[in-house]
Parts: sequence; structure tokens; C-alpha cells
Amino acid sequence: MDLNLLFIIFIIFVALCFDFTNGIHDSANSVATIVSTRVLSPKKAVVWAAFFNFIAFLVFGTAVAKTIGNGMIDVSIVDPTVILGGLMGAIGWNLTTWYFGLPTSSSHALIGGYAGAAIAKVGFSALILSGWTKTLIFIVLAPVIGMVLGVILITVITWIVRNKSLSTVNTWSRRLQLLSAALYSLGHGGNDAQKTMGIIVSLLFSAGLVQNFDIPLWVVLSAHSAIALGTMLGGWKIVKTMGQKIVKLRPIDGFAAETASAASIFLATYLGIPVSTTHVITGAISGVGAAKRFSAVKWGVTLRIVWAWFLTIPAAGLIATLSYYLLHVIVK
Repeated sequence: MDLNLLFIIFIIFVALCFDFTNGIHDSANSVATIVSTRVLSPKKAVVWAAFFNFIAFLVFGTAVAKTIGNGMIDVSIVDPTVILGGLMGAIGWNLTTWYFGLPTSSSHALIGGYAGAAIAKVGFSALILSGWTKTLIFIVLAPVIGMVLGVILITVITWIVRNKSLSTVNTWSRRLQLLSAALYSLGHGGNDAQKTMGIIVSLLFSAGLVQNFDIPLWVVLSAHSAIALGTMLGGWKIVKTMGQKIVKLRPIDGFAAETASAASIFLATYLGIPVSTTHVITGAISGVGAAKRFSAVKWGVTLRIVWAWFLTIPAAGLIATLSYYLLHVIVK
């Protein structure tokens, strides 16, 4: 078999490994609230989330994949080394933040890594600024949308159930949280798996193996399978941070936070914006807590998470830049 083809197959494998780490890292966002409110056990929760991560391809299109694939980096400068360097940057940052229990964005790690490797090759001219604008805006906007919707939902729901007994509220909240967790996981799979699809198709396009940016079915199924398998493993340090360290959640709070997050992610996916599911759920959880009382939210933990958000793109980009230079020497 041709060595170049073997190299491309290896990079596709690495891309799916990133998707796997995405599932491990971001599955915590999918199951944190439902585990912390004791609606499902950890094992059942990750199976529930993994299933909806996988079937997301039946619901969503591939607009996000196309944004990542040819809307942010000039595809004419992309080669297998750029792709591999970008993936190494994203995986490196994902594993680092997973180890420390920080719920950072795998999405932003991927685009930061991809950009870092591309810049290492030709400089900042590699970036398509129009494609970056909406993504950078949503770094700020996504958690704000999640927070606002979280406040609105928990306020409305609390008013609706104000005359109901606590046992009745908890019973119905637990049932509804199964639905909201499923919707959140569906949105997570739909938005996040597409990012890896975009990277793989960029690789295939740069190698001349495809002629356009239509996403082949085997790429779709591979990406969703990898993220679902990662979700099955879970990231329990991040579950603890998201589910308990920001604010203590009740089933009704979990339902409100997950529903607010799902609505935000569905909108972003429809618009083709690679939004951070991590940012959205963090904002929603903080909003739900603040609606009860401002001091209920442990803002020090939230601030630590926010700092990690701002570091994600440059940190993943730096790792990717170093990886590109190292790969360039080895491949050359």
C-alpha cells in the first residue's frame, strides 16, 4: 500500500481518537446533572448519553462540519501534517484539562489546534477571518444564552409548580430530566461529532481523495461511533466539577439547565456554528443556581473554568505549533 495513503489512514485514526477523547471529556457535561441529582446511576447515565450521541446524525445536517472543514482555515494550505499537528494540539489540551478536572471545550481545542498548525506553516494568512468571527462571538455568547435561558426556565417552572408537593415535583422532575438529558446529549453529538467530520474531510480533500466537502456516510458513522464510545467511559472528575462544585442541583434544576442547554445547542447547530457545549451547560447551571439566590453559585469555581476557556484556543494552538514543527522535521 502507498505510504501516503497509510499516513492518511493513520491521521483519520488519530482524528477518531480525538473524537473519542471528546466523548470522554465532554460526556461529563452530558451526564453531570442527571448523575448529581441521582436520577440515574453513573453507568446508566453514560449509556443513555452515548446512545443519543450516536443517533444525532439522524437529526442534524452537516453545516458545522462544513464550517470547520473549509470555513475557518484556507484549505489550499492544508496538508496531512497540518491536520495531524492540529489534532495533536487538541488531544494534548483535552487530556491535560481532563486530568485536572477542568470542563474546557473540546471544540475550541480542535479549532485552536487546527489554527496553530496552519499558522505554523504559512502564518496568520491561513485564517479565514469571516469564519472565525461567529465562533469567537459565541465563545462569549454561548454561556450567556445558556445562563439567560436557565434563569427563565427555572423561574417559570418554579412558578408553575408552586402549589405542588415536594414529592410530586421531584417525581415529575426526575422523569422530565431523562428527556432533557437525552436532548442535551443529542445536541452534543450533533454539534461536536461534526467537528471531527470537518477535519477528516479537509484531510481527504487536501489529498485529492474527494472533490468537494460533502460528508461521506462512513465519516459520519465513524465520528458518531467514536464520540459515543468515549462517552461510555465518562470523565468523572469533570462530572464532580459540573454537577456539584458550581451549585448543588435538584432534579428540577437539572431539567431546567439541560433543557436550556439543548435549546441553545440546537440553534447553533442549525446555524452551522461550532459552539462549545461545555460553555453552554456551565452557563445554564450557573443561571439556574443564580435564579434561586446569587450566592448559591460558587463563582470562584466558575471563574476558574472561565479562565480555562480563554486559555483553550491559544494553549491548543501552541501545542499544535510545536507538534507541526516536530512532525515537519520527522516527515521531511
